[in-house]
Amino acid sequence: LYYSIFLFLVNTKFFIAFLFFIHYTLSGIEFTSANKNILGGILFMKYLIIGAGGTGGTLGFYMTKAKKDVTLIARNEHLNVIKSKGLTLEKLWNHKKETIPVKAASMEEYQERPDVILVCVKGYSLDSVIPFIQKIAKPETIVIPILNIYGTGGRMQKLLPKLSVMDGCIYVSANISSYGTILQHGEILRVVYGAGTPEELRPELKEIQKDFFDSSIEGILSDQIKRDTLKKFSYVSPIGAAGLYWQATAGEFQKEGEPREMFKAMIREISELAKAMGIPFEQDYVAINLDILSALPPETTTSMQRDVMAHKPSELEGLVFEVVRMGQKYHVPVPMYEKVAEKLKALI
Repeated sequence: LYYSIFLFLVNTKFFIAFLFFIHYTLSGIEFTSANKNILGGILFMKYLIIGAGGTGGTLGFYMTKAKKDVTLIARNEHLNVIKSKGLTLEKLWNHKKETIPVKAASMEEYQERPDVILVCVKGYSLDSVIPFIQKIAKPETIVIPILNIYGTGGRMQKLLPKLSVMDGCIYVSANISSYGTILQHGEILRVVYGAGTPEELRPELKEIQKDFFDSSIEGILSDQIKRDTLKKFSYVSPIGAAGLYWQATAGEFQKEGEPREMFKAMIREISELAKAMGIPFEQDYVAINLDILSALPPETTTSMQRDVMAHKPSELEGLVFEVVRMGQKYHVPVPMYEKVAEKLKALI
């Protein structure tokens, strides 16, 4: 009897959802997040991930595997392999590989209207994706940049004034190891995102958090996103800058020595910047970042190191020289960053 009642309720829910679907379709009304709430969550959020590298490719893999509606924007041969053979994720810590079919397209091919856009490109490519976002976004679309560069959300909001642009960051170490294959170096996979002010909050942000958790991604909806993105910056900037300065892998920073001391000093300088900016860290981020570092395989390098060594464009400007400018703006001494910037300026 109870099972029959359960089936009746489930079937009734889907029947009502079907009637709503027919109504909205015949009326020519586009499905918004509000309509999805009416449908009891049966219709899913449509995600677009711009960038299919270490960040976007990893998110796209896990979210697609969890049956979320995700499309990856990729380019060239990487896109061709994903389309023809699927996306492969290899885990460095256990060398397990898995390949799954993933929806992928170029910016020129993509014709849908996403509910959520996750921007996962390098900082130097950001301006090139703005026209594309303007073209495919609808008024309700939420844009979440997940970049290494601090302050990206505020910058994008100025470029996309008609859209809701959040801010965000990701804790993951991964890269494209070959066309169609993402190599994930460590198990940490965490996305922190949120609105800059309470007035910018959207109820859909909690739906996004649920979708992240469904996908085995730790999704943190932050009410202090400016501080939390600076916390992430206090890891990615020092490790990228010091790694490039010393030409060192994670293993060199996991043991005592000059590279590790430089890494710690740069974290302290960003912590002092946080105080001057009015968003002080409530914990010791030297210890926290060393703990993150300790979980990485010793051979791990940063994306900025790999880009510079391959003579590709890099995020030196946003990860190193911007900190020197921030120090000048907030009257905070950053001698270690100045030392690194002096050596690395020849690479620009």
